[in-house]
Amino acid sequence: MIIDLRSDTVTKPTSQMKEAMWSAEVGDDVMGDDPTVNALQEKAARLFGMEDALFCPSGTMTNQLAIRVHTQPGSDVICDKHSHIYLYEGGGIMLNSFSSVKLMDGDRGRLTAAQVAEAISPENDIHSTITRLVSLENTMNKGGGSYYDINEIKSIKQVCLDKKIPLHLDGARLFNALAETGELPVQYGQVFDSISICLSKGLGCPVGSLLIGSTQAITKARRFRKLMGGGWRQAGFLAAAGIYALDHHVERLKEDHIRARAIGDIFLKKSEVTELFPVDTNIVIIRLEEQISETDYVQKLAGKGIKAVTFGKNLVRFVTHHDFTDNHLEEMRKRLA
Repeated sequence: MIIDLRSDTVTKPTSQMKEAMWSAEVGDDVMGDDPTVNALQEKAARLFGMEDALFCPSGTMTNQLAIRVHTQPGSDVICDKHSHIYLYEGGGIMLNSFSSVKLMDGDRGRLTAAQVAEAISPENDIHSTITRLVSLENTMNKGGGSYYDINEIKSIKQVCLDKKIPLHLDGARLFNALAETGELPVQYGQVFDSISICLSKGLGCPVGSLLIGSTQAITKARRFRKLMGGGWRQAGFLAAAGIYALDHHVERLKEDHIRARAIGDIFLKKSEVTELFPVDTNIVIIRLEEQISETDYVQKLAGKGIKAVTFGKNLVRFVTHHDFTDNHLEEMRKRLA
């Protein structure tokens, strides 16, 4: 038994999801007539109380499309220094949107309204970039799956409204946050100008993400998606997986969180572990003793049939998911005993 905790992207479609995929009615999405893609987009927009949505291959694309739509060349994006849009999207902000970044030092990746207000470029300063977008991430990958208090998000939104700056959410694992807070997607649709959600992480789809926003924003994003080579044809087979996941895989996310906390407890008892990041959702990050190489440690775990990833100096990350069961957890206990 291989225990794969490298990411929640390693899941395979369930038999029920496969059945939904292969029975999907399809068309040509570039021409706008794939009924299953259209149904997924309408479902997502309705779920968040927003006007429209766009189905894309990846969360990187949905984030980059949002940035491209909201910014102009020479502008800047305010985000945390550990944001996925900055660290893990290949410099796309600069390459795709010709924009800079203002990096904030948040609390495990979470910004405050005061930080955002202070970071906004002064008006009429010809020496400065022009702030065109604020981007938050929820849950925060590098923060160990930390999530926002929605009241702080509302305060950030007010700052953005006062300065007429759009607010974007990288919500790749937003449903993990909602599973803990009990909040509804529509509450997020009320405060963000655009939202990116990933279907192939906690929700267990084989591929795909959605960008949700206004009709005007999504119309622009659809054009930029085409320019990026992101137009696809009979994508309804993949969209059907997304519909199935939204209907059947959201409620069970708390199970992943329970198992993640159990993994945290296992490593907290290990002498080589000096710190366990708070386990808020489905991400577990441990810090090793200074003299222990994170690369060597991951290789040692692989020798026991446990896959994880390095996450910085002396840091190792584990992510629970749909395919990691209680049986896997018990087997992991035995192998690490």
